[in-house]
Amino acid sequence: MTTPAVPASRIPEEVHRRRWVILGVLILSLLIVVLDNSILNVAVKTISTPAPTGLGATQSEIEWAINSYTLVFAGLLFTSGLVGDRLGRKKVLLGGLVVFGIGSALAAESGSPGQLIAYRALMALGAAFVMPATLAVLMNVFERAEQPKAIGIWAGGVGLGIAIGPITGGALLDHFWWGSVFLVNVPIVIVAVALMIWLVPDSRDPNPGRLDPVGVVLSVVGLVLLVYGIIKGGELADFTDPKVLLTIVAGLAVLVGFVVYEKRSDHPSLDVTYFKSKTFSAAMAAIALVFFALMGVTFFSVFYTQSVLGYSPLEAGALMLPLAVAQMVFAPRARLVVDRFGNRVTTAAGLVLIAVTLAVFALLKADTPIWILEVDVFLMGTAMAHIMTPTSVVIMQALPREKAGSASALSNTFRQVGGALGIAVLGSVLSTAYHDGIEGKLGAVPAGLRDAAGDSIEATLGVAAKLGPQGRALAGAADDAFLHAMHVTALCGAGVALLGALVVALFLPGRPPAAQEGEKDRELVVAAE
Repeated sequence: MTTPAVPASRIPEEVHRRRWVILGVLILSLLIVVLDNSILNVAVKTISTPAPTGLGATQSEIEWAINSYTLVFAGLLFTSGLVGDRLGRKKVLLGGLVVFGIGSALAAESGSPGQLIAYRALMALGAAFVMPATLAVLMNVFERAEQPKAIGIWAGGVGLGIAIGPITGGALLDHFWWGSVFLVNVPIVIVAVALMIWLVPDSRDPNPGRLDPVGVVLSVVGLVLLVYGIIKGGELADFTDPKVLLTIVAGLAVLVGFVVYEKRSDHPSLDVTYFKSKTFSAAMAAIALVFFALMGVTFFSVFYTQSVLGYSPLEAGALMLPLAVAQMVFAPRARLVVDRFGNRVTTAAGLVLIAVTLAVFALLKADTPIWILEVDVFLMGTAMAHIMTPTSVVIMQALPREKAGSASALSNTFRQVGGALGIAVLGSVLSTAYHDGIEGKLGAVPAGLRDAAGDSIEATLGVAAKLGPQGRALAGAADDAFLHAMHVTALCGAGVALLGALVVALFLPGRPPAAQEGEKDRELVVAAE
């Protein structure tokens, strides 16, 4: 990438000298957000088991434990980016870390699925101020020529979180109670806060936008209604139910109202004019669609490895290591592929590879050799690295440097919304397909337990364990029904990834455009400490 560096005087020398150390601190802060989600993926089976081992959460409650986080996170990202631009990114980053730590401690002591859902939302409140601030600070301590490399390393930090999350979660679940997967965040928060105070400079936008509370409320309400309707439809295995349809339509209507309001507002939290750029819009769509596909599929992969294949949480976590290793290895180097082949080819090829790896899940059975799964998840991580790095660079460099907080917030919002909808939609496909597959096999189950037994594979296996010898046939039927549901869901995810590849092929630019001579970013206020 041949972009000339901005004059060194734009960034104080003492900040410039320690920029790589600052990047390490930012990655540590990012780590806790990623770590929490990857740990939870391993723990969902344990949390869904009855007390005292878990909380006895149903599949829909598990989906809400995940989506309460992603919806609050996504809904507040617009505002958190503006708050950081206005008050200073370091200040909001520190505040977000503290709130996240408090939420983690409370989640660890949850006594019911409802409490867990609420405390996960509190964690999301803190995380919403952490994630965009890390990228915004990065953009203000690195010159433009070094930004792609720094963003690649930042993306590699995501891979690190994916790597250590499942292993850490599995190890904790093997030795401690399920709440330990949340409590582990607290010491990381303490270390990150101390390093942040010591090393990281503050920065802000000299001309920040006004806050938009109406837009925030509309976006959160619209997303919650939409996702609730989708999850409820999957829970009932009936999307024609009037309550389901009404909720989904109401959510869509509120989201349309949100877009109209933002378009007319003189201080929108979502500046819709950014989307006039086909390049910017295509990059956003690619991020949303790939996380839609991936989050929905990783949701069921935990039940495949633990419930069908019988692996422990620690073993199931270890099975995801190839995905994380691929992310860590290839994310920092993806910019070299972009330099050679361009954004369009690199990202489209990554999305096609994602579709292939998801389609492989449609071929997995109870006796499939485990090395096939390992190769598949490694290729999935490779594809992710070559999607996230180029799209992040396109998005972050599409806006002026002083708007880095807003650009980061938009990028993460689309990722989180895509992931939340992926879990809701594909989770509902999984739930509906499983319910249809197991419904005719519940004849031996007492009438009072049939509804609960058809809710999920964990519920079915729990009932089967109480039936003695008769339960063996039911357990086998549960595995068969789940595998069929997983195959259907995986193919749906693959179709979404291919749609993303088509969008990218049509609208993303080819080779990265070289910066024009004399191009300068607007003045940025940076206060070094």
